[in-house]
Amino acid sequence: MNHVLYGLSANPALPCELVERLIAVADADLAEALACRPDLSRAQVKALASRFEEAAVRLAYEGRLSAADVDPAVQPRAALALLEERTGRPQWARLLAADPLVEHRERLAACPDLPPDVALTLAADPEIRVVAELALWTTPHLAARLARHPHAEVRRAAAANEATPPALLTALLTGEGLPAARSCLVCDCETTPFVHAPHCPEPDCELPAGAACDGSHESTVHDIHQTALRNPATPAAAAALFADHPSVLLRQELAARPDLPPQVYARLAEDPVPWVRARLADNPAIDEALIRTLATDRGHDVQRRLAHHPRLPLDVLAHLAGVTRLGSPLLPRIAAACPAEVEELAASPDATVRMLLAQRRDLPAEIRDTLARDPDAKVVKSIAPHPGLSEARLRAMVEQHGARVAAKVAANPDATPALLEDLARHRPPVQKAFREIARHRHATAPALLACLTDRQARTIAASHKALPPTAIVELLADDNWQVVEAAAANPSLPPASMLELVP
Repeated sequence: MNHVLYGLSANPALPCELVERLIAVADADLAEALACRPDLSRAQVKALASRFEEAAVRLAYEGRLSAADVDPAVQPRAALALLEERTGRPQWARLLAADPLVEHRERLAACPDLPPDVALTLAADPEIRVVAELALWTTPHLAARLARHPHAEVRRAAAANEATPPALLTALLTGEGLPAARSCLVCDCETTPFVHAPHCPEPDCELPAGAACDGSHESTVHDIHQTALRNPATPAAAAALFADHPSVLLRQELAARPDLPPQVYARLAEDPVPWVRARLADNPAIDEALIRTLATDRGHDVQRRLAHHPRLPLDVLAHLAGVTRLGSPLLPRIAAACPAEVEELAASPDATVRMLLAQRRDLPAEIRDTLARDPDAKVVKSIAPHPGLSEARLRAMVEQHGARVAAKVAANPDATPALLEDLARHRPPVQKAFREIARHRHATAPALLACLTDRQARTIAASHKALPPTAIVELLADDNWQVVEAAAANPSLPPASMLELVP
């Protein structure tokens, strides 16, 4: 790949005539990159689409190709992309349903609004993967039919389709009212009984690890149950029957459902496997009593996941902040806190709670400034990117806490050019600060030149429009291809250099 040309293809300042020259010399990769340009003329779009099908596919998904631009016999993948976007022609579906390539028929099966005759043709396709793809996306009537398909893999796909009628989803879970499946992907290719080894030596084997069949298609039946439990259209009463199932995978899927009776959640809260209880802690439907029970659960990841619950009581949040490592995310409960709760959190004696509040970027000025003066560095680090902080306050943060807060101060959208230059000269150097400076809209040439000394910041700085043109040209010969692409994509690259670079 020519990384200079690839970078130029994304340069918003590239003159129109050079875009056309790139189209003329493009290979498939460069053509696909050029297809991402928002400023392509109609003629340029058609030229790219006619030469490279992958570029045509991307242009189709972006709505820049019409049905009149595509011949499905010549560019079937572009035609499929238009059908997926509902802008193709119905007769294309009839043509593609007979395509000899399985991959094309499989993609067609996922397209919306298929003509009924095409859907029936795909439902009878000799390749099970095509029928399964259809079952995953088709209409309720055909999904109900495919839920009874003799192949278990098709039933698994129907179990994932939210259009499958609830009665059939229940039947897929319980097995009642359905004839037994006659085959699965395992017994299609292996003599049963068979259990697939976790580390299969066959390079072309497509069976998943643990796939098994003794005539009852047990691994695929398990997948059907797991998929149906994950499907929100599956009736809660049918799903609740799996609360005591021996499979941990099925119980953890059940624990994530938001439509179960409270007694089922209570049973899952006593599950012996922490993974199940951790999934339950994520569930927005659990009540306060169960939240408080899980707050004392020391099982792996239970408390951390519970901290992200949107209806977490503030006293429970404070408890969790003290007993588990949360990092510094903006927790949903803090994001939804009302003004009175914000004041309560800001006055918390626990610095971790104040730090979590400081992640909000819409705090009242008084609370924002109070947190900016906090004696704890992690609170100051958390509030430093908050908009509205004055240059004097940002400088005071760095004076008080030094390198611990420098990168977050550099990330503040209101950081001034002078402050960014001073942060770039900070001693000792702060590598993360260089990266924030390199992407900052207020960064100046001196600050950006300093950022070039950091390996990761160098790539970011190479694309900044404030970087001096001479430096940009020099970076086109950098040893790092990412730096080269970034420099070539820089809109401040001199037009004369662009001209020299394009064949």
